[in-house]
Amino acid sequence: MFILGIETSCDDTGIAVYHTTRGLLSHALYSQTAMHSDYGGVVPELASRDHIRRVLPLVKQTLSEASLELKSLNAIAYTQGPGLAGALLVGSSFAAALSFALKIPAIGIHHLEGHLLSPLLSTNAPLFPFVALLVSGGHTQLMEVHGVGRYKLLGETVDDAAGEAFDKTAKLLGLSYPGGPAISILADKFSKSGKVSSFTLPRPMLHSGNLNFSFSGLKTAVLTLSNKHKITQEIQEEIAYAFQEAVVDVLTQKSMAALTQTGLNQLVVAGGVSANCQLRKNLSKYAEKIGATVFYPSHEFCTDNGAMIALAGAMRLQEKPQLSTNSFTVKPRWDLEAHEMLSNE
Repeated sequence: MFILGIETSCDDTGIAVYHTTRGLLSHALYSQTAMHSDYGGVVPELASRDHIRRVLPLVKQTLSEASLELKSLNAIAYTQGPGLAGALLVGSSFAAALSFALKIPAIGIHHLEGHLLSPLLSTNAPLFPFVALLVSGGHTQLMEVHGVGRYKLLGETVDDAAGEAFDKTAKLLGLSYPGGPAISILADKFSKSGKVSSFTLPRPMLHSGNLNFSFSGLKTAVLTLSNKHKITQEIQEEIAYAFQEAVVDVLTQKSMAALTQTGLNQLVVAGGVSANCQLRKNLSKYAEKIGATVFYPSHEFCTDNGAMIALAGAMRLQEKPQLSTNSFTVKPRWDLEAHEMLSNE
């Protein structure tokens, strides 16, 4: 089966074609980062309008690269939620219209399910069951995964997500949006300098006795530091380093605790923050110590993309070929744990 994947949950327009036996055939992504950087964050109305401009040209491009025509498609998978309501409606309405015109199924996919399954696009893919660390600008969660749609929440952030904390910290330091890459670049410079940081930042909820996260206090600690010092290039680098070390330390130790608690030996890490090199280094190092293996998506699939949505749609259709939503309904807020396996929405 040929599955067209459509991702429009926030500020990236992602389109892909996936085949159930041949794998990913083509994918394209348009990022709105440059447009939103002038505002220091995503402007929902601008995001929605830009998705409208990009969807059709990207679909045509992706089909052309896969040497397919529209009539060759067997199903459409689109991001139904969570995300920005207007942005989600662009993808869902396009999918519904195309589904009706071609008389093929349209399947609403949970955005986080797409991220969670994205490492399965790699040649070296994990097998069920595994623990998943979903870490992005909007979410930080640990899930126990036993199959498509069979998820158990182990822990989540009680306030800011890790990626959100990166963006807010970058803003406090006068860095550009998006903050994650900017913080990582500065932290890497400080690390390579051979200097020892004099700043010690808190590790919120590290010893809470559960698998929940908190990053708002860490952001406040950065604010306190930045108010005490004149923000020079050197201070920016040192604070960025201390901040990244704190976030990575918390994410690593909580993930190792989740593996120990569940008795599983596979960890999947997905979402935008999964591209962070220091996080990958730390997780792999500590996982090896306890006999576990960590799986990451390739860097091009860490951020929002159509390939992960097409893959999730293909996996759900293989379990239940008649599955179809064919609806304009979107879910800006949607609990992944409650996203029941193979239900008709």
